[in-house]
Amino acid sequence: MRFYYEEKMPLRILDEGEFWKLQESEHTIVLRELVPNLEPPFVEALQAWEQALARTQGLFVRFIELVVRLGHRVGPELNRPIRELVQFALGQSRTFIALLNQLGSESEAMMSNPTAMVVLQHIRRESEYFIGIALAVLSGEESTQCEHGS
Repeated sequence: MRFYYEEKMPLRILDEGEFWKLQESEHTIVLRELVPNLEPPFVEALQAWEQALARTQGLFVRFIELVVRLGHRVGPELNRPIRELVQFALGQSRTFIALLNQLGSESEAMMSNPTAMVVLQHIRRESEYFIGIALAVLSGEESTQCEHGS
């Protein structure tokens, strides 16, 4: 992600968060469909994750709508909850990756399906990509705040 969006940066990270949470939510469906004999505990975990990720995506959408209504002006009072949402989404993606790792190492149905294993690795890389974006944005904000004396 490029960092020259300046005043539109909060909207840009919200857009990224909304996109990647949608992707992660859809990935839970892809895995369940790709491995029809997936063990019930993993099916249930993926179903729960689908809902949790969709809720987080919804939060990103609500913030996007708010920022647009405010004419893209994001002050500290709004920047703080956006930052908290990004931090939450980052932690959520890390935990989702832990489930993906568990699927790849403990699910016989997954391990016996070479195509599913390739897809699983791809899904993990995509979630790791979002983590990288979130970390870059959060660390970029910290350095900007330090420069401005905030």
